[in-house]
Amino acid sequence: MARRLYAFAFLDDLVLLYPVYALLFARTGLSAAQISSLFVIWSVTSFALEIPSGLWADLFSRRRLLIAAPLLGGAGFALWTFFPSYPAFAAGFLLWGAGTALRSGALQALVYEELARAGATSSYPRLIGRSEAVATTAEMFAAGLAAPVLAAGGYLAVGVASVVATVLTSLAAAALPESRARPGSRARGESRPRAESQALTGSAAREESSGRSEEGGGEEGFAATVRAGLAGLRGSPTVRRALLLVAALMGVTAIDEYIPLLAESTGAGTAAVPLLMLLVLAGNTAGGWLAGTGTRWAAPVLAVGAVCLAAGALIPHPAGLVLIAAAFGVFQWTTAAADARLQAHLTDRTRATMTSVSGLGAEVFAVLTFAAYALGSTWSAPGPLFALAALPYLMIALILRRNPHHPGDGD
Repeated sequence: MARRLYAFAFLDDLVLLYPVYALLFARTGLSAAQISSLFVIWSVTSFALEIPSGLWADLFSRRRLLIAAPLLGGAGFALWTFFPSYPAFAAGFLLWGAGTALRSGALQALVYEELARAGATSSYPRLIGRSEAVATTAEMFAAGLAAPVLAAGGYLAVGVASVVATVLTSLAAAALPESRARPGSRARGESRPRAESQALTGSAAREESSGRSEEGGGEEGFAATVRAGLAGLRGSPTVRRALLLVAALMGVTAIDEYIPLLAESTGAGTAAVPLLMLLVLAGNTAGGWLAGTGTRWAAPVLAVGAVCLAAGALIPHPAGLVLIAAAFGVFQWTTAAADARLQAHLTDRTRATMTSVSGLGAEVFAVLTFAAYALGSTWSAPGPLFALAALPYLMIALILRRNPHHPGDGD
């Protein structure tokens, strides 16, 4: 399981366009506001498809969704590569957003349930955190390769290599295990987790019981799954808090889309931007590998990460990216811990749907982040805007400090 998951995660982010596509947009003549509008298209597409894709993942094959997702992104990258223009960029983000939505929820649900069947759910935060670290390592490879490939073959070579990577990712997804006896139901003899039983109380339990007879797909299956998910939310304040926390952390971190512009604003040349991105990705990797350890200190560590983000952004030199890298490592570590706690309180039957709800919330926060950056870019350089982005993290850290049910429960 672990090796196949890591292979999928690595190939999924081995995309040479990642560290340079913002520069491609700028070179094509797009303004910061137009680039932000593309990011909004991306987020709105994922937003619109989050819940439907989660329902599909709960009712049908999660692995098949994971096979299709990278191919949609690859089609978008092909448009960028061969038809570089605002309409092509917008269409590409529509396709990529659809692929992102298909992946969201399905992967976490598949991994958690396979671990549950092996009696190893305690390994989830470590496994999912390390898969994120492997993905970030792939981004580091991509950032390192992007500079020489860009110099040798331009954006055409970078784009073609990115499309090939998505095809390989789809093949890796086909090798992932999926042993559910029937989508939407627990395997024979599988007991309900303690957290699941606590989350489904009163009317929530009755909703799930009445919905079992409607499982198996179609309109009734969709409706039953939606009702079960809503019942779980109504019956468990803990689930609501965990879901909102994951959404906020993931959404605000969308500011990382502008890191290439921040790096370039420090005076670094275009060829050096992928290398500075490599530094930030190294911070992300460290955060992923440390996932699942010491999370009782989530609040103060997140506050330190916010301070690093603000300080690094205000240093008018490429060296400031060292602090930026540390900040995003902290954000990765905190997000993995929050996701693990959310999964521990979800039911198998609605796991992908509810994880997609958190993804939906993340897209809302992401759109707000993109809109704020687009507005701020009319009067400010990237540095001050990144410094302001530290404020939401400080607010989340304060909430974690005041809320006894933080991601470090049980550490």
